[in-house]
Amino acid sequence: MKVWRSGGWPYRDPLEIDLLAGGWVELRCPPGGHETLQLTPAGIAALAASRQRGQRALSLHDRLACRMSEQLMRQDGRIVWRELSLRAQVQAEASSPLRASSTPLFGEDLLDAPREAAPKQPWRMARPDLFSVRNTSVAAYLQPVVHEIKASRADLQSDLRHAAKRESYQWLCSACYYVFPAGVAEPEELPPEFGVWVLHGEVETGRLELLRPARYQPCELPFAVWMALAKATPDRLEGESPQAHLGEPGMQPEADLPGDPGSPA
Repeated sequence: MKVWRSGGWPYRDPLEIDLLAGGWVELRCPPGGHETLQLTPAGIAALAASRQRGQRALSLHDRLACRMSEQLMRQDGRIVWRELSLRAQVQAEASSPLRASSTPLFGEDLLDAPREAAPKQPWRMARPDLFSVRNTSVAAYLQPVVHEIKASRADLQSDLRHAAKRESYQWLCSACYYVFPAGVAEPEELPPEFGVWVLHGEVETGRLELLRPARYQPCELPFAVWMALAKATPDRLEGESPQAHLGEPGMQPEADLPGDPGSPA
């Protein structure tokens, strides 16, 4: 794939020798005088077959996550991360029952006995399938959202049995959704605060439908989450460059705003 993206400049390495010997690439010498590499029909067929094998190797869960991520990026313009590991705070477990009250002994109520500290809220690692934010420059408009992908009813029921896991998702975002194929469950079977997306048909060609919106709650991302996002790489649409090239055909320069250097008064 590097040869495909490189514009054909030779690498002069052993792998290039193998590709030339196998007939997957060929050397060209255009009138400009510098050699370039070009994929042969056999090389293009080999790349296509390798890509198809990779797609078949993905599980239903992974393919549905890719499809939902693509929709969030393409239709909603959101920035999406997959399989992050984030620290989330959940409610403390039920404390142990209090001791039975009894009449204090002589002077016991006057002693400075140490008081039991209130239980601290525990932390746990949350691994949302999809974590996304709006593409905005205003922190208050981020609206972080979690999408949990469930490929089967058993997977969904296992998730619903763990209240702390669901609570960790909600602690990290403004809204949380479950995404699963149609027929896995009905919206009424899920907690009302969670939204529901279902897939009708095949993953690659089917239709995603929002059956129920999630309950919105304000959320301010903690510093630890910001650090995790900074270290992770967000998803990109297929064929999308990580950075737009300057001077691309069809790109218009932005108009100067009043007050900018060099703009007319």
